[in-house]
Amino acid sequence: MAEPPELDGSERRAGQQPETKGNASFSYAKGAAGDALIVAVRCRGAGTIKVVVKTVNVTFPLECLAGETRTTYNQIGISGAEKPGTVSVTAPSEVHWSMTIGRGEPPAEDQQ
Repeated sequence: MAEPPELDGSERRAGQQPETKGNASFSYAKGAAGDALIVAVRCRGAGTIKVVVKTVNVTFPLECLAGETRTTYNQIGISGAEKPGTVSVTAPSEVHWSMTIGRGEPPAEDQQ
């Protein structure tokens, strides 16, 4: 099963998509100014899914494997990440996926 991923204790849920097969889109809620957007995706089944977060102009693929559940967490800390938006997923029909959208602290700046 591809149950939606959990967020860590300091993050707040803004949206969630239960286990889904194939293509789908769903909305997520507005965050506070300065919040980062967390996109947590879980998938199972052979194929690549494409995740598009239009509000922040971010797209990324996730390679999913038959017989294995994979989870990836992406933290987006750019201007506009606090806005409400929509996530669209393009996925082969044999891939099961779920997603949790969260809000949290922006990523720490690299100290150099």
